[in-house]
Amino acid sequence: MKIGVSAALIYFIFTKIDFKEVANTLEKSNPFYLILGVLLVAISKVLASFRLNLYFHQIDVKITHLSNLKLYLLGMFYNLFLPGGIGGDAYKGYVIQKQYKSGTKKVVSVLLLDRLSGMLLIFIYACICAFLINNPIFTEVIWIFILGIPLSIGVFWFLHKRFFSYTLPIFWKSIGYSALVQFSQLVCILCVLKSLSIDLNIFEYLFVFLISSIVSVVPLTIGGIGSREITFLYGAKWLGLEVNTSIGISLTFFLITALISFLGVFYHFKKPKLEVIET
Repeated sequence: MKIGVSAALIYFIFTKIDFKEVANTLEKSNPFYLILGVLLVAISKVLASFRLNLYFHQIDVKITHLSNLKLYLLGMFYNLFLPGGIGGDAYKGYVIQKQYKSGTKKVVSVLLLDRLSGMLLIFIYACICAFLINNPIFTEVIWIFILGIPLSIGVFWFLHKRFFSYTLPIFWKSIGYSALVQFSQLVCILCVLKSLSIDLNIFEYLFVFLISSIVSVVPLTIGGIGSREITFLYGAKWLGLEVNTSIGISLTFFLITALISFLGVFYHFKKPKLEVIET
């Protein structure tokens, strides 16, 4: 089903844009900034694995950061390359529950909170970008974006306190890690823009990227490909951005993410051993 949805979305996208123009845009990119973008995405994934390990430690799964990073890489590989099969999060949860017997409910809860923590910061950064965009579409409702930041943090804090009190001690640490994760990816997009010699409408492109990141979380396509591009397509039209360039940015980020995720194939053949922190 995911292959079908991705293929349908990609086909639809390429009926709306000039594929040759997209290819020409990518051919003109500066490889130095693309390499820098790859490093930034790699850093963001390492930070994200540290954030997840914070949650694991709260349910007495005291594995080392290195062990968790290996498991995280394998999960990224499964998320991207096994459509319709065992998802990365499901696999991580299965391994943790099988080895540590922490309780399925707690394991699923921390995996969900880890995802929501990332989504929260995507939303916050999107609100900040919207505030910085000089466009009547945003200026008329700017109060919504200003109010949305403290309101979203408050709701997320209440969620921790009311239903997952055992994770409350790491609430602000997880927020800090999420801020660094999403900031690294935003800087990656800035590098992609720089590689394509784009100096205008920076915050508009960043805003569309952040919205596409939220949309791509919905597990309907392979690694978010198709859903992210469709968001860039309509986001570009809505904000008056260059459509072919927008699709080029989206495809470039997908390829960078796919490259990093493919590193997890090593741990598919040699499953990582989860080592416990010595006390």
